[in-house]
Amino acid sequence: MSITMIGLDTAKSVFQVHAVDGTGKPVIRRKLSRAELIPFFEKQEACIVVMEACGAAHHWARLLTSLGHQVKLIAPEAVRPFVKKGKKNDAADAAALCEAASRPDMKFVPMKTAEQQAILALHSARSLLVKQQTMLVNAMRGLATEFGLTVPKGINRLGELTALVGADEAFPETARGVFTELHERYDSLVESIDTTETKIVAHARSDETARRLATSAADAFRHIGSLRDPIPGIGPITASLIAATVADISVFKSARHFAAWLGLVPRQYSTGGKTRLGRITKTGNREIRRLLVLGATSMVFRAEQWNSVAGAWTRGVLQRRPVRLVTVALANKMARIAWALMTRQEVYQAKGRIAAAAEVAA
Repeated sequence: MSITMIGLDTAKSVFQVHAVDGTGKPVIRRKLSRAELIPFFEKQEACIVVMEACGAAHHWARLLTSLGHQVKLIAPEAVRPFVKKGKKNDAADAAALCEAASRPDMKFVPMKTAEQQAILALHSARSLLVKQQTMLVNAMRGLATEFGLTVPKGINRLGELTALVGADEAFPETARGVFTELHERYDSLVESIDTTETKIVAHARSDETARRLATSAADAFRHIGSLRDPIPGIGPITASLIAATVADISVFKSARHFAAWLGLVPRQYSTGGKTRLGRITKTGNREIRRLLVLGATSMVFRAEQWNSVAGAWTRGVLQRRPVRLVTVALANKMARIAWALMTRQEVYQAKGRIAAAAEVAA
């Protein structure tokens, strides 16, 4: 029988092929070099090719699709249960891909375009630069603390710390030189972060999905009469990341499925009819979850001035639950709102803002 499905385990220079026919019987088990991969698939009749959605998978998926094959990507954690116990190798991984893809309830990862991956590269670079910025600030704080100079928490307090170091005549010149060099690297990082964020904001303004998820403060003010406001806690950077990451929102059947994919739902430890809920799962895209939680944190701290039904809900939960729990719950709500807007292709309309809109109009 002809080949109907090929499991392809990818690596940097070695690729393992596991091809099966319509009955699931192995037809080809072969290891290919990087140079042999494309010629091999050019000779094959159109079939289903299954890969893990990991590094370079979307690149190979686009190439194999151009050759006429149907490519399906599976999340690595969904393939792991099908790897035979005690046989963790490339051949076993490729066979597990075919086994996993044959399951009727298997969920597949949509293939990303080169443009989407380019935007995600911007977000990865920004995340790295921000991490390095935080490390430099902590290093400067630690250095100044060694000589008795401290300032309150917050990256915006770095100017005060720099002034203290400059005014302290007892501060050793060698340490001052180290502090100055770290500060110069910090300034360079700030410039790089600003440049990267400018490109991300430009994408958020040009992409239809990102525009639907986030509106600038000026736009929100202009449209307040029609109740058009940005989703609370979601700005252009978060909107751009969601738009570039979620290639097909229809993959998620409900808002809860989307929130669960982001790891914003509690773990279940249930048995014998007793349901126990633990901490959030923290599965899925870590960066989107982090940005949603950060946005929710900023909204929780401003809950008293938040004039909407969501603001009233947040204030009510704060009276009964710890702040961190409320923050995660609000991030979950924000993810569900984002799913609804992307699915229905609508703009966000905050409830309970009629009185505020009337005041602005007056």
